[in-house]
Amino acid sequence: MPEHLTINPSTLYFGTPVVLIVTNNPDGTPNITPMSSAWALGRSVVLGLGATGQGTANLQQSGECTLNFPSARLWQNVEAIAPTTGSIPVPHEKANMGYRYEADKFALGGFTQRQSAMVSPPCIQECPLQFEARLLARHESASKSNDRASSHLLFEVEIIRVHAHRDILIPETSHINTELWNPLHYVFRHYFGNAQDLGKNFRAR
Repeated sequence: MPEHLTINPSTLYFGTPVVLIVTNNPDGTPNITPMSSAWALGRSVVLGLGATGQGTANLQQSGECTLNFPSARLWQNVEAIAPTTGSIPVPHEKANMGYRYEADKFALGGFTQRQSAMVSPPCIQECPLQFEARLLARHESASKSNDRASSHLLFEVEIIRVHAHRDILIPETSHINTELWNPLHYVFRHYFGNAQDLGKNFRAR
C-alpha cells in the first residue's frame, strides 16, 4: 500500500460537478454564477455560495434560480465567465483575486437564454440538464477565519421542474442515459470530463 502523508492543500475541491446558477438582477437582467459546491438530497439541492456575490444577493431577494449543468465540452465557456462578477463595485476580496465586473455573462460565455416554466430566471439552453428551483432556507456557515464571520452561505433550494436534452435521455423514460451524459467536473481547480461508467449501484434503474 502507498504511504500516506499529511498535507495542507490550498483548496478542498476534491471533485464536484460544475453548476451554473442563473438568478435575476434587481433590474430583471439575468446573472450567471459558476460554482461547484452543490449536492442533492431527495428533491432538494444544497448550494454553497460566497456571501458577497451578486448571485447570492439575487437569490436571497427573489428566492428563485435555475441550476444548469454543463457538459464537459462547455468548459471553455464556463472558464470565460469564471473571473467575472455581476456586483458593482467589485467586492474587495474578489478584486484581489482578479475578478472584474461583467454585465452580460450570457454573451461573454456564448450561452443562450431559454425561458423557464415556473421561475423567472432563464435556463441555459446549451446545458444538457437544467433544474428550476425555489429557495427553502438560508444558513450561515459555521466556519470562521481570523475571528471574522464566514464569507460563505448555505442555501437549500427545492427543485420544482427538471429539463434535459433529448439526446441524454433513455427513450420514453425520465431516466438519464449515463453512457451519454458527460458532466463537467471541477477537481482541485482543474476541469475534467469524459467520465467512464464503471457500473451500477444496487438502487440504479
